[in-house]
Amino acid sequence: MRIIDLTHPFTASMPAYPGDPKSGLKQIASVSKDGYADHKLETTMHAGTHIDAPAHTIEDGKRIDELPLESFRGRGMCIDARERKEIDAVLLKDCEIKKGDVVLFCTGFSKRYRDKDYLTDFPVMTEALAEELAERRIKMVGMDTPSPDKIPYTVHKILLGAGILIMENLANLEAFLEIKDFFVEAFPLIVKSESSPARIVAVIR
Repeated sequence: MRIIDLTHPFTASMPAYPGDPKSGLKQIASVSKDGYADHKLETTMHAGTHIDAPAHTIEDGKRIDELPLESFRGRGMCIDARERKEIDAVLLKDCEIKKGDVVLFCTGFSKRYRDKDYLTDFPVMTEALAEELAERRIKMVGMDTPSPDKIPYTVHKILLGAGILIMENLANLEAFLEIKDFFVEAFPLIVKSESSPARIVAVIR
């Protein structure tokens, strides 16, 4: 068994979504001075690698803390979406996606995670693809981009409205383009919020 991390490290310098405050990570106590070490963390729920729950775009949708643990794990499938500005349903043509699967789309965009245009020039998912994923009743979808769509966030509403959780800002997806048998574990914090930072890994069996 091998475990690969799909999570970007949390740092004070990581990109913040346009309009959101920047994250902060500051040491407030040290062993040499205080006898113990401590840090202060400041973040929005949508910074870095995180998971969106239905409450993010669905009125009265469930929050992260209201979802059972089983919602955050499942059989993984990674689809090659590199060199595409629009990720459409044709990519699912020969995919044997099953109910409850976790579908990842590798765009290769995580290589630009710290570039100025990472948060504005990313590839997006079409509504048709989102609707087909909803029809196939997958459990989670993940992308190595800051979002599957842009304003007015219709794809978010389709996926979250169908109970499909969204993982954003993933890393290292290229490793799974040739791997067929793996399992995704994506556990968020237990917070009363529409989203949460998460440590997301893939387990290769």
